[in-house]
Amino acid sequence: MIDKTVPSVADAVQEIHDGATVMVGGFGEAGSPVELIHALIDQGASDLTVINNNTGSGEVGLAALINAGRVKKMICSYPRSRNSTVFPDLYRSNKIELELVPQGTLAERIRAGGAGIPGFYTPASVGTPLAEGKELRSFEGKDFVLEHGLRADFALLKAKCGDRYGNLIYNKTARNFSPLMAMAGSTTIVQVAEIVHAGGIDPEHVITPGIFVQQVVRVPNPAHESQLVRDGVTYP
Repeated sequence: MIDKTVPSVADAVQEIHDGATVMVGGFGEAGSPVELIHALIDQGASDLTVINNNTGSGEVGLAALINAGRVKKMICSYPRSRNSTVFPDLYRSNKIELELVPQGTLAERIRAGGAGIPGFYTPASVGTPLAEGKELRSFEGKDFVLEHGLRADFALLKAKCGDRYGNLIYNKTARNFSPLMAMAGSTTIVQVAEIVHAGGIDPEHVITPGIFVQQVVRVPNPAHESQLVRDGVTYP
Protein backbone atom coordinates (compact mmCIF):
# COMPACT_ATOMS: atom_id res chain seq x y z
CA MET A 1 0.00 0.00 0.00
CA ILE A 2 1.41 3.38 -1.00
CA ASP A 3 2.10 5.63 1.97
CA LYS A 4 4.42 8.59 1.43
CA THR A 5 3.99 10.09 4.90
CA VAL A 6 7.02 10.39 7.17
CA PRO A 7 6.91 10.96 10.94
CA SER A 8 8.91 14.19 11.23
CA VAL A 9 10.60 16.98 9.31
CA ALA A 10 13.95 15.60 10.46
CA ASP A 11 13.17 12.27 8.81
CA ALA A 12 11.96 14.05 5.67
CA VAL A 13 15.26 15.87 5.00
CA GLN A 14 17.74 13.24 6.14
CA GLU A 15 18.74 12.18 2.61
CA ILE A 16 19.67 15.69 1.42
CA HIS A 17 23.40 15.55 0.77
CA ASP A 18 26.27 18.00 0.57
CA GLY A 19 26.42 19.70 -2.82
CA ALA A 20 22.75 19.10 -3.60
CA THR A 21 20.61 21.45 -5.66
CA VAL A 22 17.47 22.28 -3.68
CA MET A 23 14.38 24.10 -4.88
CA VAL A 24 12.51 25.88 -2.09
CA GLY A 25 8.90 26.91 -2.60
CA GLY A 26 7.53 30.27 -1.61
CA PHE A 27 7.01 33.78 -2.85
CA GLY A 28 8.49 35.70 0.02
CA GLU A 29 6.63 34.36 3.04
CA ALA A 30 3.71 32.84 1.13
CA GLY A 31 4.29 29.11 0.81
CA SER A 32 7.70 29.10 2.49
CA PRO A 33 8.36 25.69 4.13
CA VAL A 34 9.97 27.15 7.26
CA GLU A 35 9.96 23.93 9.29
CA LEU A 36 11.59 21.89 6.53
CA ILE A 37 14.27 24.53 6.05
CA HIS A 38 15.02 24.60 9.78
CA ALA A 39 15.21 20.80 9.79
CA LEU A 40 17.73 21.03 6.94
CA ILE A 41 19.84 23.42 9.00
CA ASP A 42 19.80 20.91 11.87
CA GLN A 43 20.62 18.07 9.46
CA GLY A 44 23.84 19.77 8.39
CA ALA A 45 23.99 19.47 4.58
CA SER A 46 26.24 22.13 3.07
CA ASP A 47 27.60 23.44 -0.24
CA LEU A 48 24.02 23.70 -1.49
CA THR A 49 22.68 25.43 -4.58
CA VAL A 50 19.25 26.82 -3.71
CA ILE A 51 16.59 27.90 -6.20
CA ASN A 52 13.94 30.25 -4.82
CA ASN A 53 12.18 33.45 -5.76
CA ASN A 54 14.14 35.44 -3.17
CA THR A 55 16.75 35.01 -0.41
CA GLY A 56 14.63 35.05 2.74
CA SER A 57 13.93 37.56 5.51
CA GLY A 58 15.42 38.22 8.91
CA GLU A 59 17.35 35.24 10.28
CA VAL A 60 14.76 32.49 9.91
CA GLY A 61 13.82 30.10 7.13
CA LEU A 62 15.89 30.44 3.97
CA ALA A 63 17.82 33.42 5.36
CA ALA A 64 18.84 31.27 8.33
CA LEU A 65 20.04 28.50 6.01
CA ILE A 66 22.16 31.05 4.15
CA ASN A 67 23.39 32.61 7.38
CA ALA A 68 24.50 29.18 8.61
CA GLY A 69 26.93 29.02 5.68
CA ARG A 70 25.19 26.07 4.03
CA VAL A 71 24.44 27.69 0.67
CA LYS A 72 27.17 28.25 -1.90
CA LYS A 73 24.91 29.66 -4.63
CA MET A 74 21.47 31.22 -4.97
CA ILE A 75 19.44 31.13 -8.18
CA CYS A 76 16.65 33.67 -7.72
CA SER A 77 14.82 36.77 -8.95
CA TYR A 78 14.86 39.00 -5.87
CA PRO A 79 18.12 38.69 -3.91
CA ARG A 80 17.28 41.78 -1.89
CA SER A 81 13.83 42.50 -0.56
CA ARG A 82 12.30 43.84 2.65
CA ASN A 83 14.06 42.47 5.75
CA SER A 84 16.69 40.67 3.68
CA THR A 85 20.09 41.50 5.15
CA VAL A 86 21.88 38.16 5.37
CA PHE A 87 22.32 37.48 1.66
CA PRO A 88 23.28 41.04 0.60
CA ASP A 89 26.02 41.21 3.22
CA LEU A 90 27.43 37.81 2.24
CA TYR A 91 27.25 38.62 -1.46
CA ARG A 92 29.09 41.91 -1.05
CA SER A 93 31.76 39.95 0.84
CA ASN A 94 32.07 37.43 -2.03
CA LYS A 95 31.00 34.62 0.29
CA ILE A 96 28.07 33.41 -1.81
CA GLU A 97 27.33 33.17 -5.54
CA LEU A 98 24.28 34.58 -7.31
CA GLU A 99 22.58 33.69 -10.57
CA LEU A 100 19.99 36.38 -11.16
CA VAL A 101 16.98 35.33 -13.25
CA PRO A 102 13.96 37.42 -14.29
CA GLN A 103 10.93 36.13 -12.41
CA GLY A 104 8.93 34.94 -15.42
CA THR A 105 12.03 33.31 -16.83
CA LEU A 106 12.68 31.58 -13.50
CA ALA A 107 9.16 30.13 -13.48
CA GLU A 108 9.49 28.95 -17.06
CA ARG A 109 12.95 27.44 -16.48
CA ILE A 110 11.50 25.41 -13.61
CA ARG A 111 8.44 24.41 -15.65
CA ALA A 112 10.63 23.41 -18.58
CA GLY A 113 12.89 21.34 -16.35
CA GLY A 114 9.93 19.49 -14.92
CA ALA A 115 8.52 18.88 -18.39
CA GLY A 116 11.80 17.52 -19.72
CA ILE A 117 12.46 20.51 -21.97
CA PRO A 118 16.19 21.31 -22.00
CA GLY A 119 15.93 24.91 -23.15
CA PHE A 120 13.81 27.69 -24.64
CA TYR A 121 14.18 31.19 -26.05
CA THR A 122 12.89 34.33 -24.34
CA PRO A 123 13.18 38.06 -25.06
CA ALA A 124 13.17 38.94 -21.34
CA SER A 125 16.86 39.75 -20.84
CA VAL A 126 17.92 40.80 -24.33
CA GLY A 127 20.22 43.81 -24.19
CA THR A 128 20.94 43.47 -20.47
CA PRO A 129 23.90 42.06 -18.50
CA LEU A 130 21.79 38.94 -17.83
CA ALA A 131 22.11 37.99 -21.50
CA GLU A 132 25.90 38.18 -21.57
CA GLY A 133 27.53 34.92 -22.63
CA LYS A 134 24.23 33.34 -23.65
CA GLU A 135 23.18 32.24 -27.11
CA LEU A 136 21.09 34.75 -29.08
CA ARG A 137 18.76 33.90 -31.96
CA SER A 138 16.47 36.00 -34.06
CA PHE A 139 12.89 34.96 -34.77
CA GLU A 140 10.78 37.10 -37.11
CA GLY A 141 13.21 39.95 -36.70
CA LYS A 142 13.26 39.90 -32.89
CA ASP A 143 16.15 38.74 -30.68
CA PHE A 144 15.73 36.02 -28.05
CA VAL A 145 18.04 34.58 -25.39
CA LEU A 146 18.49 30.86 -24.83
CA GLU A 147 17.66 29.81 -21.27
CA HIS A 148 18.04 26.30 -19.88
CA GLY A 149 15.49 24.31 -17.93
CA LEU A 150 16.11 23.89 -14.21
CA ARG A 151 15.92 20.68 -12.24
CA ALA A 152 16.90 19.93 -8.65
CA ASP A 153 17.93 16.97 -6.55
CA PHE A 154 15.32 17.95 -3.95
CA ALA A 155 12.32 20.26 -3.72
CA LEU A 156 11.11 21.50 -0.33
CA LEU A 157 7.51 22.70 -0.46
CA LYS A 158 4.59 23.71 1.72
CA ALA A 159 0.95 22.83 1.05
CA LYS A 160 -2.33 23.20 2.88
CA CYS A 161 -3.46 19.59 2.66
CA GLY A 162 -2.24 16.26 1.36
CA ASP A 163 -3.02 12.56 1.50
CA ARG A 164 -0.80 9.52 1.90
CA TYR A 165 -0.40 9.28 -1.87
CA GLY A 166 1.12 12.78 -1.98
CA ASN A 167 -1.80 14.54 -3.70
CA LEU A 168 -1.76 18.20 -2.69
CA ILE A 169 -3.86 21.33 -2.49
CA TYR A 170 -2.45 24.74 -1.56
CA ASN A 171 -3.66 27.78 0.34
CA LYS A 172 -4.47 30.33 -2.35
CA THR A 173 -1.37 32.28 -3.47
CA ALA A 174 0.86 30.13 -1.26
CA ARG A 175 0.69 27.81 -4.26
CA ASN A 176 3.05 30.07 -6.35
CA PHE A 177 6.12 28.11 -7.57
CA SER A 178 5.31 24.88 -5.74
CA PRO A 179 3.46 22.93 -8.47
CA LEU A 180 6.31 23.63 -10.90
CA MET A 181 9.00 22.74 -8.38
CA ALA A 182 7.23 19.50 -7.48
CA MET A 183 7.63 18.42 -11.09
CA ALA A 184 11.25 19.59 -11.33
CA GLY A 185 12.57 17.96 -8.16
CA SER A 186 13.92 14.43 -8.28
CA THR A 187 12.80 14.04 -4.67
CA THR A 188 9.93 16.31 -3.64
CA ILE A 189 9.34 16.73 0.09
CA VAL A 190 6.21 18.55 1.26
CA GLN A 191 5.09 19.81 4.65
CA VAL A 192 1.30 19.99 4.97
CA ALA A 193 -0.93 21.38 7.69
CA GLU A 194 -3.34 18.46 7.33
CA ILE A 195 -3.16 14.90 6.08
CA VAL A 196 -6.50 13.43 5.01
CA HIS A 197 -7.49 9.86 4.25
CA ALA A 198 -7.10 8.46 0.75
CA GLY A 199 -9.96 9.87 -1.27
CA GLY A 200 -10.36 12.79 1.12
CA ILE A 201 -9.40 15.29 -1.58
CA ASP A 202 -11.79 15.77 -4.48
CA PRO A 203 -9.79 14.72 -7.57
CA GLU A 204 -10.99 17.88 -9.32
CA HIS A 205 -9.35 19.95 -6.57
CA VAL A 206 -5.91 18.31 -6.66
CA ILE A 207 -3.27 20.81 -7.79
CA THR A 208 -0.17 18.62 -7.52
CA PRO A 209 -0.76 14.91 -8.24
CA GLY A 210 1.02 12.47 -5.94
CA ILE A 211 3.14 11.11 -8.79
CA PHE A 212 5.35 14.20 -8.35
CA VAL A 213 5.69 13.84 -4.57
CA GLN A 214 7.94 11.42 -2.69
CA GLN A 215 7.47 12.45 0.96
CA VAL A 216 4.73 14.17 2.97
CA VAL A 217 5.11 15.32 6.58
CA ARG A 218 2.43 16.88 8.77
CA VAL A 219 3.20 20.25 10.35
CA PRO A 220 -0.15 21.21 11.89
CA ASN A 221 0.69 24.78 12.94
CA PRO A 222 3.33 26.07 10.53
CA ALA A 223 5.28 29.16 11.46
CA HIS A 224 4.76 32.40 9.57
CA GLU A 225 8.04 33.96 8.50
CA SER A 226 6.86 37.54 8.93
CA GLN A 227 5.73 36.90 12.49
CA LEU A 228 9.06 35.29 13.35
CA VAL A 229 10.86 38.32 11.92
CA ARG A 230 8.65 40.75 13.84
CA ASP A 231 9.34 38.81 17.05
CA GLY A 232 13.09 38.99 16.44
CA VAL A 233 13.43 35.21 16.23
CA THR A 234 16.67 33.76 14.90
CA TYR A 235 17.37 30.15 13.96
CA PRO A 236 18.99 28.09 15.26
